[in-house]
Amino acid sequence: MSAAKATIHCLGTGVPGLDEVLGGGLPEFSFNLIAGPPGSGKTTLAHQIMFALATRKRPALYFTVLGEPPLKMLRYQQQFDFFDSEKINTAIRFVNLADDTASGDLDRVLGRIVGEVEAHGPTAVFVDSFRSMTLAAQADGKSFMGLQQFIQRLGMMMTSWQATTFLIGEYLTEFDPNPVFTVADGLIWLRQSLQSNSVVRKMEITKMRGRQTLPGLHTFRISAAGIQVFAPAPVAAPTAAPVAQRTGARLRMGVPELDRMMGGGLPRGYSLLIAGPSGSGKSILAAGFLAEGARGGETAVIAAFEQRSNAARGPILADLIGRDRVGVVDTRAPDLSVEEITRLLLNEIHRLKASRVVIDSLSGFELALAPTFRDDFRESLSRLVSSLTSTGAAVVMTSELEDRYTDLRFSPYGTAFMTDAIIVQRYIEVDSRLQRILAVVKLRDSDHSHELRLFQIDGDGIKIGAMVADREGLLGGRPSREQRKHARVAGAGDA
Repeated sequence: MSAAKATIHCLGTGVPGLDEVLGGGLPEFSFNLIAGPPGSGKTTLAHQIMFALATRKRPALYFTVLGEPPLKMLRYQQQFDFFDSEKINTAIRFVNLADDTASGDLDRVLGRIVGEVEAHGPTAVFVDSFRSMTLAAQADGKSFMGLQQFIQRLGMMMTSWQATTFLIGEYLTEFDPNPVFTVADGLIWLRQSLQSNSVVRKMEITKMRGRQTLPGLHTFRISAAGIQVFAPAPVAAPTAAPVAQRTGARLRMGVPELDRMMGGGLPRGYSLLIAGPSGSGKSILAAGFLAEGARGGETAVIAAFEQRSNAARGPILADLIGRDRVGVVDTRAPDLSVEEITRLLLNEIHRLKASRVVIDSLSGFELALAPTFRDDFRESLSRLVSSLTSTGAAVVMTSELEDRYTDLRFSPYGTAFMTDAIIVQRYIEVDSRLQRILAVVKLRDSDHSHELRLFQIDGDGIKIGAMVADREGLLGGRPSREQRKHARVAGAGDA
């Protein structure tokens, strides 16, 4: 007979995003190390987990090793939203091990820990800073084996007492020869780096026994709410786009003639890139897309990186935002990552049950990112688009495109392949005046117009006029008589 498979119960950490990175939570009764350089957020992470886990029936013990009194540490930690003063000395007890550690006698330190654990029966134990304990032992001439035996005994005792343990330490590299790296069941590594004027923080689960964790570095932020980890958003198999293709379900763009050019509008679950030079009407078209959805009872989300105030977005869109028909992701943090924006957008989509999303613009989005995240912007953007469209929402993105008149490009980021549809806006010169034109250059698995159409912008939005007949005029040469005729007809019809 084969032995029964052990069931590992996972604990919720209380840290948004961390449970996802851990593959569902933290294994109960595990022996963990939270490591990283000074100021990376180790103590804050430990306290946030502790306040989430500790109850009167399942108390926690927090051992402080440095000479700094617990009251000073609590003075800073109580600034966070997760801090609950009612749990202090009831569900959470602080014990100062400074004198015991200063002796350099690890047996004495272990005896003190054992006595406190037996007296209070905690289900979660924290030791901060564990590295100080290690340094004290080494300063007293203790052998490497003595330290290793101490760590092994501590780990075995905590497991036998059915306590989940966290050792917090200032380690600069995972190649440190400290035996705790070998004994620990889990290793949560925090990193931080200075990029221009922003501090970028990342987390890596380098080890977690019994769990399939998400690999790689995951950005996180420390705010008044505590720590939030931005795990990669799951990309489900898209369902909305195939349904749209079978049923013909499409979203109107807010410009009737453009809907006809697109074969009825933008299919649900599709991504659309609107590319064009400055002032060509990209943001107006995107705002009209949101307003059209609101007229049909739909909700939407906009990530705004160009216009910072509601007034600048126009009265209609400002009203929709004020009535919470359109959610706004408008963060000014200097150390943004694509994963953070993705999470903020997904949260708003789920909150409003939104069917439309606008990112205005990709150019502003890239500039808003911390420099370290710009190197893989294209790859990260692909994941963002896949995550958003997998919810069934239609995603419209605008992109600044330099108009060189003789150079037909669709995106400065090489993102044309990752979108389902592309609308390009251009300028042409007609009778010594700049005119705007647009074309639907791509609409995956759908018939669409290939015409170049003149359009104008007025107080009611975008109005599409006549077709541009002469390619020579598009490229900046002298327009033909037929093209000038079309331009005059378009101007008269839109006046």
